[in-house]
Amino acid sequence: MKIDHFNISGSLALLDEVKDFYCHIFDMNSGFRPRFSNNGYWLYSDDKPILHLTESDKHSQDEGQGCLDHVAFVVDDLKPIIEKLDNLSLDYLAKSVTDIGVNQVFLFDPAGIRVEVNTSNRT
Repeated sequence: MKIDHFNISGSLALLDEVKDFYCHIFDMNSGFRPRFSNNGYWLYSDDKPILHLTESDKHSQDEGQGCLDHVAFVVDDLKPIIEKLDNLSLDYLAKSVTDIGVNQVFLFDPAGIRVEVNTSNRT
């Protein structure tokens, strides 16, 4: 089994912020999205639409994430991500899990979802 995508639903104004965040921080691109009855975006990484943004008047930041704790990505190098976060003065927490050879950065996206970014620290 593989994860296909994740979806964030909210107001179109929030989705615009979320789209800009993921496109800037993670170099995703807004691309083809089928014609659905509501507005939104599909954000692509390596030609795969991994983040779906769906306009909804039934979701809000105030309702919390329920049991969803975070979404995680793996990258080759954390330095460009950290530089972008620093340039935007965005808060993040950097950690190292030496037992498994992973460096991590944790942050929150504009929708309040915690994002984990991992890279190997083994050469």
